[in-house]
Amino acid sequence: MKICVDARCLIEGRRTGVEEYTLGLLLNLFELDQKNEYLLFLSSWKKPKFNFSVFAKYTNVKIKKNRIPNKILNFSFWYLNWPKIDKLVGGADIVFFPNIIFGAVSKNIKVIATIHDLSFERYPEYFSWKRRFWHIFINSKKICRRADKIIAISDSTASDISSLYEIGKEKINIIPSAIADNFHIINRNDKKLLEVKEKYNLPFKFILYLGTIEPRKNILGIIRAYNKLQSSAETSVETGLKPVSTVACNDEIAKYKLVIAGSSGWLGEEFFEEIERSKFKEKIILPGFIEDCDKPFMYNLSSLFIYPSFFEGFGFPPLEAMSCGVPIIASNNSSLPEICGNAAILIDPHKPEEICEAMKQILSDKALREKLVQKGMEKSKEFNWKKTAEKTLKMFVF
Repeated sequence: MKICVDARCLIEGRRTGVEEYTLGLLLNLFELDQKNEYLLFLSSWKKPKFNFSVFAKYTNVKIKKNRIPNKILNFSFWYLNWPKIDKLVGGADIVFFPNIIFGAVSKNIKVIATIHDLSFERYPEYFSWKRRFWHIFINSKKICRRADKIIAISDSTASDISSLYEIGKEKINIIPSAIADNFHIINRNDKKLLEVKEKYNLPFKFILYLGTIEPRKNILGIIRAYNKLQSSAETSVETGLKPVSTVACNDEIAKYKLVIAGSSGWLGEEFFEEIERSKFKEKIILPGFIEDCDKPFMYNLSSLFIYPSFFEGFGFPPLEAMSCGVPIIASNNSSLPEICGNAAILIDPHKPEEICEAMKQILSDKALREKLVQKGMEKSKEFNWKKTAEKTLKMFVF
């Protein structure tokens, strides 16, 4: 059987959720399946930034690249419903789309599509006008209805597909994503821990957020909660009106800095303005983009990971942090309760005071930290790329 995979999402070399999913799935799928032939469809006028030679060792995998600029190709897909992807790769039995993207497929060809989330339907206000128009033109509802089978990466996403697009649940298969094996607890004597600390100018004790810096991720909520945390700790230490043990605890909390790491998305100005207004701006560190190879070390260096997003189709960072033995604070919405379960403190992302209280509990209670770390390690084992690949492969057999 010939399986065409639309791998255009990998071309730019980014490693956000969609790219992590596509790469992790394909590598494990190719290790698992030596029987079927895989045709990776690419289209780019420029040289791809992603190194596709990682697939060279698989004899049943072929790269099918043409040099049609993507903007022209996407317009042709949208306006003319042509050319057909299965024809461009020389024929296929199945075309697999690992994300929502413009495309055209012959009528007799089976289509499988992965839907990561419908946040653009639920919360359009968290997207720029450009992204909103892109989603309107791409018509994800039409894609879902054309697909013979749909992969939803969480129960939350499956529920949204069914309710928003009126698609029968029998067509939707819930297959969770996973994370790479390099996310684990690292020996404290590993020299690279110090190298990463110095590379990004990280403090000794810090609360970490790692992800895209954009409105949907609720960065403002993190900053406001941190301000409350530091204000309460500062007041307690200065006045000394509380019991000595409480004052000592707050003195310790005051030592924790906040690291907000990741690339800046749209509406970043509001976020930077909030930092400038903060009384504790000297304690807020912005290391910027974090290289993929450094992420496991950054998680291991942190004392607490916070992810109070307003909506997530899956949420890789909390899972990565759990695998690295870090206690988690996450939102009690969308897919995050599925990912974190009882291995995190779940909060209302709209309430900074609730986020602040969760920070205080974890940083001041060693037993709670250890309990969350242990549960997080156990929970993270449920998400395995091999299992994801096995379930996906079964879907290719109609």
